[in-house]
Amino acid sequence: MSNIKNYQTILKPIVTEKSSLGSEYNQVTFKVANKSSKKEIKEAIENIFNVKVKKVNTLIVKGKRKAFRGTLGRRSNYKKAFITLEDGQTIDINAGI
Repeated sequence: MSNIKNYQTILKPIVTEKSSLGSEYNQVTFKVANKSSKKEIKEAIENIFNVKVKKVNTLIVKGKRKAFRGTLGRRSNYKKAFITLEDGQTIDINAGI
């Protein structure tokens, strides 16, 4: 898998209070491309961060309906991946890539 493809698969880390609770279970949360598979996500994480991935769980977050200055709109759907790392492996999402 090429390096460019890895960065097209993994879009950005999700840093919320709920996702930070996953660090107790050696988990990191990322926003990923909608059409990416679990296998592609696993390979991309292993290549970018040089870690061993134990498990990948994904879900599609449905976009919300929002109003902006009286105009109704809709946020787009996106795919979220929960990456469980092998014991002893860590990813520092605060450091630049």
